[in-house]
Amino acid sequence: MSSQPAVASAYQLPDGEEVLIRPIREADLPALEWEGEYRHFRKLYAEHFEAFRAGTTLIYIAESSAGVMIGQVFILLYSRNKEVADGLHRAYLFSFRIKPAYRNQGLGSYMLKFVEDQLLLRGYTTVRLNVAQDNPRARALYERCGYEVIGYSSGVWQYQDDQGVWQTMREPAWKMSKRLR
Repeated sequence: MSSQPAVASAYQLPDGEEVLIRPIREADLPALEWEGEYRHFRKLYAEHFEAFRAGTTLIYIAESSAGVMIGQVFILLYSRNKEVADGLHRAYLFSFRIKPAYRNQGLGSYMLKFVEDQLLLRGYTTVRLNVAQDNPRARALYERCGYEVIGYSSGVWQYQDDQGVWQTMREPAWKMSKRLR
């Protein structure tokens, strides 16, 4: 695993507003909950932040000119499942979200390209992701950006929610992959 320094980038929306893409800070953790919509992932976000600190996960956020988080993306660099992320050449993108008011303005494509560039700088050559089968717009974005469907996932996974209760998720998904070089 390489631990190149994190960088930031700016993106200008069609209306002229500038959005900053930058690495997460600890103070950003509450904003990942998106006004409570994702509060149940609080413990999971804290675990991923610790992995970010350890260098096994990257987390970038998109911040509006008003300093409000409007997007996020997590990238797993290393996983025990080497098919997902091997710590050297293959990374796994997940929890990629853009707030509805900022969609269809090129920000998602820009963030995806930004992440791919960061991975290339670290020596990664392949990005994998899962996209929910009930999210055809996201799949279309990934396909426009060069990702291809390579399989199917039942999407069954577990996490401990903010109340300490184990939850089982079922999110059938398409496995997608892109070779960066």
